[in-house]
Amino acid sequence: MLTFYKEYSNLSISPLVGAKLEKKNFLNAQPPVAQLDIETQPNLSKSANHVDENEIPTLPVAKLIALTGWAHHTILIQKVKELPTRYWYMQQCLNNGWSRDTLMEMIKSNLHVRQGNAVTNFEFTLPPLQSSLAKQMLKDPYIFDFTTLATEFTERELELELVLHVEKFLVELGAGFAFVGRQYKLEISDKEIYLDLLFYHLKMRCFVVIDLKRGEFIPEYAGKMNFYCSAVDDILRHPSDQQTIGLILCKSKDKLFAEYALRDIHKPIGISDYELTRILPETLKSSLPSVEEIEAELFQKLEANNILQNEN
Repeated sequence: MLTFYKEYSNLSISPLVGAKLEKKNFLNAQPPVAQLDIETQPNLSKSANHVDENEIPTLPVAKLIALTGWAHHTILIQKVKELPTRYWYMQQCLNNGWSRDTLMEMIKSNLHVRQGNAVTNFEFTLPPLQSSLAKQMLKDPYIFDFTTLATEFTERELELELVLHVEKFLVELGAGFAFVGRQYKLEISDKEIYLDLLFYHLKMRCFVVIDLKRGEFIPEYAGKMNFYCSAVDDILRHPSDQQTIGLILCKSKDKLFAEYALRDIHKPIGISDYELTRILPETLKSSLPSVEEIEAELFQKLEANNILQNEN
């Protein structure tokens, strides 16, 4: 509590007085963190690479702090030291309904850096407001560390793993994604095409086609996704829906190469990397035992146990 007060000592704080609250109102009161008398504060929207404290807040800081649960506050105070970034995570918690565990995972994966960082052509293919919303909908890279794939895998195996762990996959994709289908079939001129993964975004009101690629991005992928988006717009899109968005997920990409590939594409498409596991820092790698060292230690312990058993 003392740390909380010191962190936000520039705000005017008055305690909730339980005795003054009627029972029926007490049950609906905000979590007893504080009531804060402040209108606005620099916040929290972020650009592709950082959180800019000079941008206008989505919610006033006072409301963000008051609406954020106490357990979430303890995590944020311990793990996120920069206030603009911390406020951004508060906003995401409120928008997405994150649990404490989910908040921890998002902080560990540096979501505030990844959010809105994909290569896209949205600026040229979508209206300004929708372009901004769509840009913030995508990440780069996506972290799929919940999968159990070996070093060598096929695109179909990755697809199956993501669907098998669809709940965690949806959390990583972000709020608003609704799963429509895997290998979704469309019929065009007596031919069948299959979309790797098809989603509908409830906030954007549009279909989102995801194409999974095992290797590095090549320009041909953009043309193929342009075709997929056109097909979904003609066959599945409702008149009230916004135009379909494509997302190409590759193991790696050259950013400049990807930007050139999207330059004359007419459908809104994003290109992002994905990682199956987070790469360990070299300092941490050096402190971890190797497989051989673990096996040697286990062997020594087994030998010691055998000697004790023989002596007994």
